Amino acid sequence: MDTIELSLLSCNIQAGSSTSRYREYLTRGLSHLLPMGKRDSLDSIAELVRSFDIVGLQESDPGSLRSGFTNQTHYLAERAGFPYWSHQPNRRVGALASSANGLLARLQPTEVRDYTLPGRLPGRGVLLARFGEHREALTVAVAHLSLGLQSRRAQLAFLAELLADAPHAILMGDFNCAPDAPEMQSLYRYTRLHPPDRSEPTFPSWRPQRALDHILTSAELELRGQRTIPAARSDHLAVSVTVAIPRSIVSGPEG
Repeated sequence: MDTIELSLLSCNIQAGSSTSRYREYLTRGLSHLLPMGKRDSLDSIAELVRSFDIVGLQESDPGSLRSGFTNQTHYLAERAGFPYWSHQPNRRVGALASSANGLLARLQPTEVRDYTLPGRLPGRGVLLARFGEHREALTVAVAHLSLGLQSRRAQLAFLAELLADAPHAILMGDFNCAPDAPEMQSLYRYTRLHPPDRSEPTFPSWRPQRALDHILTSAELELRGQRTIPAARSDHLAVSVTVAIPRSIVSGPEG
């Protein structure tokens, strides 16, 4: 079968903030609400994502005080030379802070949709893009799930229904749980997604202990590589994979 390789990255960028130890959540609290230092972090992330074909972002600020009113997904798309980008604002705290899922792509999506995820507290969503014109199209979803178990269970049930009929699916993001957590089983049961052969801890980035960030692929897609990478000074490591996809599904990536 004629295939092409696509490199994918999932990255919680913490809105460009810098955290290198737990106490900095308190001692550097003000920096999380002001734009200081974030442009340097974003430029470092732009260098990181430049070599990938499809990138999913979580905690990308769509334009508030803490980002200097910069849409960070758009900024990264321009700095890293991605011709296609989309974002899904989810949570806003007045004009101080806002958060979004983002997608950067070198392939042109044929469809992009966003969905609100269920949960006790509002502010979680999934951004979904399709690449290709037919049922066999590649479906890529970017999500950031809740900290609470009950909300996360409902969100995973929603994602399972959303992706149930997608034969070539990729779900990436910050799941806030391990890939073998009990609540993840409905996702594997009702979709063609499967847990990774191995999962590496991604949080906290300075001493990774918990595997919270994942890229899940359907069984029909051949996985050819997986690794974790520092994402500038974010408190999460980024996750990257390379997948082989039948060329008939999508056209090859641009330049």
